[in-house]
Amino acid sequence: MSIQAFPRGATAFVAGATFGMGEAPGFDSMDLAVHASLKALDKAGLTPADVDGLFVALPSDMMSQLTMAQYFGIQPSVMSNNRTGGSSFQTYAHMAALALAAGECDVALIAYGSNQRTASGKLISSTKPSIYQAPYKPMLPISAYALAASRHMHQYGTTREQLAEVAVAARKWANLNPDAFMHGALTIEDCLKARMISDPFTKNDCCLVTDGAAAVVMTRADRAKDHASRPAYLLGAGSATTHMEIASMPDLTVTAAVESGRRAYAHAGVGPKDIDVVEIYDAFTINTILFLEDLGFCPKGEGGRFVEGGAIAPGGKLAVNTNGGGLSCVHPGMYGLFTIVEAMEQVMGIAGDRQAKDVNLALSHGNGGTLSSQATLILGSEATL
Repeated sequence: MSIQAFPRGATAFVAGATFGMGEAPGFDSMDLAVHASLKALDKAGLTPADVDGLFVALPSDMMSQLTMAQYFGIQPSVMSNNRTGGSSFQTYAHMAALALAAGECDVALIAYGSNQRTASGKLISSTKPSIYQAPYKPMLPISAYALAASRHMHQYGTTREQLAEVAVAARKWANLNPDAFMHGALTIEDCLKARMISDPFTKNDCCLVTDGAAAVVMTRADRAKDHASRPAYLLGAGSATTHMEIASMPDLTVTAAVESGRRAYAHAGVGPKDIDVVEIYDAFTINTILFLEDLGFCPKGEGGRFVEGGAIAPGGKLAVNTNGGGLSCVHPGMYGLFTIVEAMEQVMGIAGDRQAKDVNLALSHGNGGTLSSQATLILGSEATL
């Protein structure tokens, strides 16, 4: 598809919701996804019967779109549960925008749920070491990201203190979010002294393991204001991939976000300097640094210095992961949809105490695999159309 073909601003997010953030005993993954979906649909003044575009991924159901359609008793005309890991939901929004603009559906629901914390208490990953990696006994996915962090540190002088800045900033945002799983003080020193998990990562460099669900509702722009007073219009989208296994990543310090971001910015007709808030997939502290670089917010190799001094914390120069991110808010296996919900709420101006000022443009970014699949969305207010 050509850059010019994307339906810029022709579709919008009109509602979003989360459910079961942190711990939700007694709910399975589908239950959680359904509850989040019902909340989002209700906000938009819609019901499941209105949904004719369904995009859903669940950790334990490879045909989850069929299961959810059956659960709701609906027969959507467009469905997908394409899996690219945590970036799946940005790709769903991209597909939903094309389907809506083409008239293939009228109401698209994107949903996710996982009970991984109460079900197992362990980080669920389908990533298995290949025959080439297995002899080194990596703890995947953690060791894969630790490898990328080590390379960035070696090549650009990035420090553990700079990694800790990311975790501390995320916690400060989480402290403004009543739905965040983790609250309380967190210092650079706390991060450095925490238990080492996979060098150079300590516990605070790694995402949470939680339950949780999220859902968003999309419609065409011509009916968006029937469902939201301030819709968040989808201006641009892009996705890209470079590898599956970390051992095959062409450059451990450069992700496919370079390409996904380029496409999304081109669709939207904006650049990094125009973005008011940035919601990125921070499964590990190195993610935030890599993606800020690759999405153009600072030069390659400067990410560590860019985040110093609370630069991405509340009151800093760039609002990043304003809900607390995967590091301090929620991370139920795949986090990408939560970045869409937060970006949407920031554009709508309904984020409460964590609301950034004068938000007209928000970036939502998803990451899948071991820095493998990257997908980027640009959301805008009516003023950006």
